[in-house]
Amino acid sequence: MAVMYYESDADRSALEGKTIAVIGYGSQGHAQAQNLRDSGFNVIVAQRPNSKNGKLAQEHGFELHTVAEACAKADVIQVLLPDEVQSKIYKSDIEPHLTENKVLMFSHGFNIHFGQVVPPANVDVILIAPKGPGHLVRSEFEKGGGVACLIAVENDHSGNAKAIGLAYALGIGGARAGVIETTFKEETETDLFGEQAVLCGGASELVRAGFETMVEAGYQPEIAYFEVLHELKLIVDLFYQGGINYMNYSVSDTAEYGGHTRGPRVVNAQSRQAMREVMEEIRNGSFAREWLVECMVNKPVLNKMRSFDKEHQLEVVGRKLRKMMPFVNPKEV
Repeated sequence: MAVMYYESDADRSALEGKTIAVIGYGSQGHAQAQNLRDSGFNVIVAQRPNSKNGKLAQEHGFELHTVAEACAKADVIQVLLPDEVQSKIYKSDIEPHLTENKVLMFSHGFNIHFGQVVPPANVDVILIAPKGPGHLVRSEFEKGGGVACLIAVENDHSGNAKAIGLAYALGIGGARAGVIETTFKEETETDLFGEQAVLCGGASELVRAGFETMVEAGYQPEIAYFEVLHELKLIVDLFYQGGINYMNYSVSDTAEYGGHTRGPRVVNAQSRQAMREVMEEIRNGSFAREWLVECMVNKPVLNKMRSFDKEHQLEVVGRKLRKMMPFVNPKEV
């Protein structure tokens, strides 16, 4: 059974009087920095001033520092940079300032788990990972709520690492919703698997395959878009509120019966075996090595896939339809 912590388990005094450096003002950085500041903690931000995120941080009232400056001043260093750049910046700008008893924090365990960042033994190493994107971490905090977090301690040099982590989770609002104890290994491997097999990879490919199957059968692309992409949000919202059982309760008996009897023919034994293979690639480090090499050569495979996705008929039709539906708050990248 998972160990859960809440506000009553967190003592803010573990962080009081300390300077927290948030390294990177992207999705998680902007949310965590503002939430911590609003919770009364001393926060500084490291971000390039001429960047979009740097300008945003300044608009939010933060004075910008270089990574090296922030790490030199801080007692707690929260690294919220993209996975692929953390190792390089850690070596050049963070590691030289990791003096004894400082705290090194992450919101994803990738670089620690796969050995790209190897901290000294005389600092605490902690993970606080909100289970939601930064905009949700911020908006839920502003409403008086929070996004549930994971907590892991990789190194407890001070003997107080868990207390520091829980105080941090309190500061960003996560302790309001609950903080689940885990390890860097478990967080990293489950996060990667969820993204690849279900949330990003699996769901996207299922939607695309359904769309293509309907169009190939002669149905209008606009109708196919609504059936396999637009309406997916309605189903996911039901999942979110009450799980698969509640979703089945909420849809028609026809939909429930069809889902029970046809769904396993689509996501079948072959699909499950592919998931096991994906999991093994994550666990044995081959995905991490592949991704790091991809980044070293300027991401040619990823860039090609992005171009393909943008021009796929599903996206072309979707852009047109979303412009006709302002209530969905359409976005373009």
